Amino acid sequence: MNHDRLLTQLRGKIGGGKLLRLIGRYLRAGVELPDGSREATPLGVPQGGPLSPLLANIVLDPLDKELERRGHHFARYADDFIILVKSAKAADRVMGSVMRYVEKTLGLTVNRTKSKSGKLAESTFLGFQISARGKVKWSAKALDRFKQRVREPERQRR
Repeated sequence: MNHDRLLTQLRGKIGGGKLLRLIGRYLRAGVELPDGSREATPLGVPQGGPLSPLLANIVLDPLDKELERRGHHFARYADDFIILVKSAKAADRVMGSVMRYVEKTLGLTVNRTKSKSGKLAESTFLGFQISARGKVKWSAKALDRFKQRVREPERQRR
């Protein structure tokens, strides 16, 4: 995500001033790596930051409007989204079209290794899987992460 493009978009919504400068400083502050060193952030939004979901929602709002205009059923949280279609052929067509829209119109980069089309029962969205019968369950990866987080305090107490 280009910072200047994002700040220009925000300027249209919130005007200029201190808030816009503060957001600009937040974007360019860099991130602290596990080894204690700092890395510059010339592009993108800090992962896990408190403003990240809000900024993603602002930037991706035109995508929501475009998907609604096209009549698609979808769900999105920040930069994770799922579009529901009826066939594999439609999934491939919609995915190509949406990726072009995101890259060309919104000027964002799509992570092609994370992006995929497939059956809903084989897909994961925000750590959950929806079965063919409509049951919602945690993905194996999310469940393992949860178990690890639950066990960690127990190890610390020992």
